[in-house]
Amino acid sequence: MPPLAAEQARQLAELFSALSDPSRVRIIAALLDGETNVGTLASIVGISESAASHQLRTLRQMRLVRARREGRRIAYSLDDAHVADIFQRSLDHIQHD
Repeated sequence: MPPLAAEQARQLAELFSALSDPSRVRIIAALLDGETNVGTLASIVGISESAASHQLRTLRQMRLVRARREGRRIAYSLDDAHVADIFQRSLDHIQHD
């Protein structure tokens, strides 16, 4: 593998930083089951809707989560299959003996 370019290293570090918060990780885990709204995510994760919205904003900025408007409601989902793959591989790694 060629040396990692500085910009790629920065972007990868930002990705890992986005995954450094347990609430964000739990939101991603909840979204593995499919699209849902902020109220449901807040309930699943055990945080306020305001806190969930704040965490979702960070996840959207990192392109880990996407938002889709349905009238007044916003539905959140994982951005793509890569996010689920990163999550599952990381979970497998920590569960590996």
